[in-house]
Amino acid sequence: MKLKHQKKPKKLKELALERIRILFDRAEEEFKEDAKLSNRYVSLARKIAMKYKVKMPRELKRSYCKHCLSYLKPGANCRVRVQRGKVIYYCLNCKKFMRIPYTREKKSK
Repeated sequence: MKLKHQKKPKKLKELALERIRILFDRAEEEFKEDAKLSNRYVSLARKIAMKYKVKMPRELKRSYCKHCLSYLKPGANCRVRVQRGKVIYYCLNCKKFMRIPYTREKKSK
């Protein structure tokens, strides 16, 4: 017997996105007291996004490390630089880079 993959209802996706935003808000609030807990919130938010097939909003996607999944706070555990048309996030936990081009964003304005 074949199982059909059903689309998730739009209401569930909206609810999932709301829960993701709440988890990122909590991660930001909790960062000073317990960085591990804020990293846990980020991993929960990613799991919710994958389960309900929701795209993570751009501003949230850039606030965690793609390699070690830790919440990034510029100045605390993240270094941000601008070089040759790219914004470079350097995670101080895992010592990896994330390069994000910004030339496209300048052209659209």
